[in-house]
Amino acid sequence: MALLVWIYRVRGVVLLTAVALCLLGAFRRFLPRDGALESIALVLPWLGIVGIVLAMLPTLLAARFLPEREPISVVSPVTGRWLGMNSPVDKVPSHGVRAYGQAYAIDLVNEPMGQERPVFGTGPAMRLPDEYPAFGQPVRAMVDGEVVGVLDSLRDHRARSNMRGVVYMMLEGAVRELGGPRFIVGNHVTIRSDDGVFAVVAHLKNGSASVKVGDRVCAGQEIAECGNSGNSSEPHVHAQLMDRRSFWTGQGVAFSFKDVRIGEAEEPQNTLPANQQHVTIDLQMSAPVQRAQNSKD
Repeated sequence: MALLVWIYRVRGVVLLTAVALCLLGAFRRFLPRDGALESIALVLPWLGIVGIVLAMLPTLLAARFLPEREPISVVSPVTGRWLGMNSPVDKVPSHGVRAYGQAYAIDLVNEPMGQERPVFGTGPAMRLPDEYPAFGQPVRAMVDGEVVGVLDSLRDHRARSNMRGVVYMMLEGAVRELGGPRFIVGNHVTIRSDDGVFAVVAHLKNGSASVKVGDRVCAGQEIAECGNSGNSSEPHVHAQLMDRRSFWTGQGVAFSFKDVRIGEAEEPQNTLPANQQHVTIDLQMSAPVQRAQNSKD
């Protein structure tokens, strides 16, 4: 079973390689007849098919053998009033796939009291990201630990605000997949916690990261701003935990937010909002903001 689980972890790399082999085999018609290169090219598609089978079978069989653990309590990456979407409270994997460590990921959309968020299906197919209250909101570290990954160079694209925009996003997403995880999760910060779990906040604003690799951060510390980068329909914060640093091999880890209020509840609890459920995080109830410490200091 250990081998099956290992193949499951690297299935993304295997599948990408297999597809590349099939494509290379398609170019054999341009090679000289009866040459050594043509003989190799004849084998490539078959190797690709074997690779695709190896990548797909573990997806059906290995998930049940992955180690399970109790949800880890972390600090919410945002404060204020937010709406839960693609929540693991409703289903796992929450985003429909376990790829890129997203099995227990959650999306948070800012809906502050007294401020309107553009309604889906109204207005143009694509809106400027700053029309949404989430855009530019502070994003915080969920755990104490060391920053091991930072990307904030990708652009913030327009929100996809009706079905035409969503169809475009789906087609665009297929192209993004060819570029690998970074073009799906967009700008992000990854922190290795003191107990070895990797916390990721994603879809961050271009140029907003205030930490760098090697910095020591505290849970609750502001590290970036909410953006609309990567495969995102509107500005929101994507949060997840993984058991590996790599999006290719990391598997999702279940978690909950500390001291948050769900709906109209007055008492805080350790939980996550379900889909279309509001969660409120009070700044005074969360971890204090502290300055980053460079690991070299």
